[in-house]
Amino acid sequence: MDGTLSTHCNSEVDLLHAIGSRMAAADPFHEVLSQVVECAVALVKCDSCFVYVLEGQDLILRGSKNPHEDQIDKLKIRVGQGITGWVAQNRTVVALAESASKDPRFQFFNELPEDKYEAFLSVPLLCRGRLVGVINLQHIQPHVYRQRDIRLITTVGFLVGAEIEMARLESEKSELSEKLETRKLVERAKGILQRELGFNEERAYLALQQQSRQSRKSMKQIAEALIMSDEMKRSARPEASHEKIST
Repeated sequence: MDGTLSTHCNSEVDLLHAIGSRMAAADPFHEVLSQVVECAVALVKCDSCFVYVLEGQDLILRGSKNPHEDQIDKLKIRVGQGITGWVAQNRTVVALAESASKDPRFQFFNELPEDKYEAFLSVPLLCRGRLVGVINLQHIQPHVYRQRDIRLITTVGFLVGAEIEMARLESEKSELSEKLETRKLVERAKGILQRELGFNEERAYLALQQQSRQSRKSMKQIAEALIMSDEMKRSARPEASHEKIST
C-alpha cells in the first residue's frame, strides 16, 4: 500500500473513530448529529448533508450541513414520501449521479434549495434491523457515488443509528418515569380532596381535571400545588395550637 493511500485510509479510520468517541461520550443529541454531519461531509466531499430521524411515521429533519434554522426539528417527510421516504420505507440505498429531480420518486420541498441539486445519495439509518432515520448527501453538480462512498456513509449510519435508538429509548424511559410520577402525585391530591372535602375518588379526580382545564395547567402542576398547600396547612397547625395554649 503506497503512502498516499495509507494516509487516506488512516484519515477515514480517524474520522470514524472520532464519531464513535463522540457517541461514547454521551454528548447532547443535536451535538452528536452535528458531528455526524461533519463526519459525513469530510468522508464524502459534498455540498449538502441532511440527517432525518424517524418519529412515528414521520422523518424529522434533525441535522444539516447548511444553515436551516427555520427547518431543523420542524420539516417532516412521511415514510414513503419522496426519495427520502422511499429509502426509509424500503431500507435501501439510493444513489443518483445526476438529474435527481427527474427521478419518479422525487418530491420537491419549497423550503429546501438543495432540491435543485443534481446528485443525491440517500442511506437508511438502521439499528438491529430497525429503521431509525435517513442520511442524505447531495452535490450541486453531477457526481458519481462510488461503492467506497456508500460503504463509508453506511458505516456512519450504523454508528448514528445506534445513538438515535439509544436516544429514543432514553426518551421513552423518561416519558414513562414522568407518567408514573404524575400518577403518584394525582393519587395523593385525590386523597387530600377525599379527606378534606369528603369527595369520592371519581369526584376528586374530576375536580382536579376541571381545575387543570380552567387554569390551563397540567394535572401534575395542579396536584403539586394542592399537595404543597396541604403540607403548609399541616405544618402550621402545631404552631397555632401552641400559640393558643401559651395565651
